[in-house]
Amino acid sequence: QVQLVESGGGSVQAGGSLRISCAASGNTGSLTLMGWFRQAPGKEREGGASVYPRMDTTYYRESVKGRFTISRANAKNTVDLQMTNLQSEDTAMYYCAASTHWLVNPDKDALVDASYNMWGQGIQVTVSS
Repeated sequence: QVQLVESGGGSVQAGGSLRISCAASGNTGSLTLMGWFRQAPGKEREGGASVYPRMDTTYYRESVKGRFTISRANAKNTVDLQMTNLQSEDTAMYYCAASTHWLVNPDKDALVDASYNMWGQGIQVTVSS
């Protein structure tokens, strides 16, 4: 069993930056893929970024490419999301997610929530214009 706890959310003005972190505890040796998803009010949850830490491979949603950077510190069992040039449309509840599975087609499925079997409680990010 793995527990995921997010931290670092908050409010920022448009154009600003924010870094959110996810700390994993428990049976972390079983983890393969980790990612960040988000859900805005009235919208479906969508994948933002994910990382295969052992392969140093990352995946990003088109709308966040060049603005968001996902990274993982394996020794600390944390995965961070550095967000820059934030816009009002980035306002959402952000969720850390983890998987114990290896994806057959990660290019297609790394940002799909069904690919993950563990979730954090979520943390709010609000961007004001």
